[in-house]
Amino acid sequence: MTLPLGFVVELDPRTRVVDGGRTLLGGFPTRLLRLAPRARRLLVGRTLAVRDASSALLADRLLECGMAHPVVHALPVPADPRYTVVVPVRDRPRQLDRLLESIGTDTPVIVVDDASLRPSTVAAVATRHGARFVALRTNLGPAGARNTGLRLVTTPFVVFADSDIVLDPDTVPTLLRHFADPRLAMAVPRITGLSNAATTWIERYENARSSLDLGDRPAAVRPGAPVSWASSACVVARVDALGEGFDEGMRVGEDVDLCWRLIDAGRRVRYEPAVRAAHEHRVHLGDWLLRKAVYGTGAQPLARRHPEHIAPAVFAPWSMAFAVALLAGRRWSVPAAGAVLGVVTVRIARKLDGTRHPYRLAVPLAGNGALATLAQTSALLTRHWWPLTAVGCVLSRRMRRATAVAALADIALEYRRDQATLDPLRYGVARRLDDLAYGAGVWFSALQDRSTAALRPRVTRGSGRVPVSGNRSASAGPAPRH
Repeated sequence: MTLPLGFVVELDPRTRVVDGGRTLLGGFPTRLLRLAPRARRLLVGRTLAVRDASSALLADRLLECGMAHPVVHALPVPADPRYTVVVPVRDRPRQLDRLLESIGTDTPVIVVDDASLRPSTVAAVATRHGARFVALRTNLGPAGARNTGLRLVTTPFVVFADSDIVLDPDTVPTLLRHFADPRLAMAVPRITGLSNAATTWIERYENARSSLDLGDRPAAVRPGAPVSWASSACVVARVDALGEGFDEGMRVGEDVDLCWRLIDAGRRVRYEPAVRAAHEHRVHLGDWLLRKAVYGTGAQPLARRHPEHIAPAVFAPWSMAFAVALLAGRRWSVPAAGAVLGVVTVRIARKLDGTRHPYRLAVPLAGNGALATLAQTSALLTRHWWPLTAVGCVLSRRMRRATAVAALADIALEYRRDQATLDPLRYGVARRLDDLAYGAGVWFSALQDRSTAALRPRVTRGSGRVPVSGNRSASAGPAPRH
């Protein structure tokens, strides 16, 4: 399957064009791509349009490496853009009414009632909007409800939308353009808060830091990449690519599992933040904490199905040595960490041999790798391993100092990045509660399954790629929603 004529891609902002256009440096994991003279002429500035087999091959390679992304508004509309919306719901008639209002009456909609306590109320809402209503007698969970609707779809595309979502008019039509890529199986929009007028400090935190919001940069969804999973809160999918659909044995993380199965099968999944779907966030502390903990319980089921993808952190050998040296908290720690970083810089420069300024390129790459290592180490201490960290803090002053530095640095960096409308103190409290609840869910599922698979970091060595850093791992993904 090749990209069609007229398909347009643009280099990711983080992809560097070096040596007068002869070399590209970027992607996930970071790699060096040397361009033949003919390939260089295909790039116009930072854009590449598919005009023949050669340009299609280069565009496909750039997409696969994460060095470029489709220019969505320049892509053609599918020859048959028909789609059906499948809405899994359990009670929530008010939210369902709001969602169906945003969809309109010209689109086929299947509402699957997952054994609501008052199904007649849900049925009345579906009927009023002209949607097909399917009632399940037993509660199957969101995966089973979606699959029930999927089996009734007769259009080429399906849109899964949870009842607490509101769709913008251009969200689905824009996402459909991505399917000009014949390998694409799913495309998802950015999930943002439903209301900017937040009523509680928790809602204000969620508006800035929702687990469903995957950021403002387009991305290929891939394990180990900055966007490593996609939420099924709102997703457009090619029906013939889904097979049997979601794993009905999973009540949590079923969307992450589907993403990874599709990718392992050679399909692509895209995240497109140019369009959005609004989500009704949790606004009360108890409900919010429970939801975060439930998110964490998805880690162990995913670890059984995808042990190579679910590690809470992924380190290269050098980054492991760098982190251990700093955590030791000795006089020699900073010089030792600096020495490790120096050696890595030299190794990266050697891999960049043949470029004009290998060391000038290697220094920021090594620095970014060090920052990524510190971020992952901080996440282990304050999120995934916090029960062990708590024990360590009781026993060791060095551990207390390291944990305090990690927690405060994390809050400072993320607060600036998120541009939160919440004051730093309450943002910091919410950030730590978020981590504590999620980590508790991970440990609960690990103890229940008698396995540490979801808690063990992975140490990996790249093959022929620039060894910048360990990649960020995915969280377990969103909890069940209807």
